[in-house]
Amino acid sequence: MRRWLFAIGFALTSVAGASAQNYPTKPITVIVPFPAGGPTDAILRNIGDRMRASLGQPLVAEYVTGASGTIGVGRGARAAPDGYTIVCGHVGTFVTSPAVYPVQYDVVKDFAPISLLPSNSYLIVGSKKLPPANLRELIAYIKANPGKVTAAIPGIATSPHLAGLHIQKLADSTLQYVPYRGTGPAMIDLIAGQIDLMIDQAQNSINHVRSGAIKAYAVAAPTRLASAPDIPTVDEAGAPGLYVSLWYGFWAPVGTPAPIIKKLSAAVQDALADPEVRSRLADLGMDIPPREQQTPEALAAKQKAEIDKWWPIIKAAGLKVQ
Repeated sequence: MRRWLFAIGFALTSVAGASAQNYPTKPITVIVPFPAGGPTDAILRNIGDRMRASLGQPLVAEYVTGASGTIGVGRGARAAPDGYTIVCGHVGTFVTSPAVYPVQYDVVKDFAPISLLPSNSYLIVGSKKLPPANLRELIAYIKANPGKVTAAIPGIATSPHLAGLHIQKLADSTLQYVPYRGTGPAMIDLIAGQIDLMIDQAQNSINHVRSGAIKAYAVAAPTRLASAPDIPTVDEAGAPGLYVSLWYGFWAPVGTPAPIIKKLSAAVQDALADPEVRSRLADLGMDIPPREQQTPEALAAKQKAEIDKWWPIIKAAGLKVQ
């Protein structure tokens, strides 16, 4: 009996190994848990063609939207672990949303990291009507005016919301959050002075800062932006460690064979090394991680560090979506 079981196990291992060696033999479905046309979609389109050159098969986007991306990620968790369905998500879908939504999956245990993708830094920007001239003055102003400074957010426990909670803690005060369905309407109101503050993706805000329509207090990152070197970092401006970025990644269902994960990760690394791809992503304001940070292990470490950072803040604030 033991020999028979061993033989079956060996046969199954051999089949799996052969399957991984020939992978892929058909198109790869990439679940995008957001509507078409957004930043996630832009990243996928820019690296997808180059990955096809490495893999010999196309990446086909499947848009599964709703509940801050948790519906699409849930579908990915239930997919067959054969390398033909993966998820393109970000810090929201694989760190913060699972902490506030009643999801039916474990964002760590039910997924196998593939590769860290480019990220987009955030800017702390304000209305021209807002009196403070710099970040230190802004924090002091929020402290002196609890609940009176309005801040636009795209939803509960989103990166801008969590950054706002961090600023509140620094100021020992509170902000008044105003939810918006999208960045466009929020930016219109910020320019008009209808709201005071936003923590927004640099690619969305930078042109308005350059035109003088709004003012930038700091970039929420440890280094200045190459595209706007005159804007100080939060460390320089008076809020050390207030780092917030919208980073992206590829994940596969847990149980996906390691050789398949390795092939997918290598294809990502080849794509992100391509000069044309890098140029297009730079034009979108994306920061490309160093090659050594594009591995499955690096993505796992990044995700764990972000969970350790943000989940206690979410819990302390009592953020939950029923």
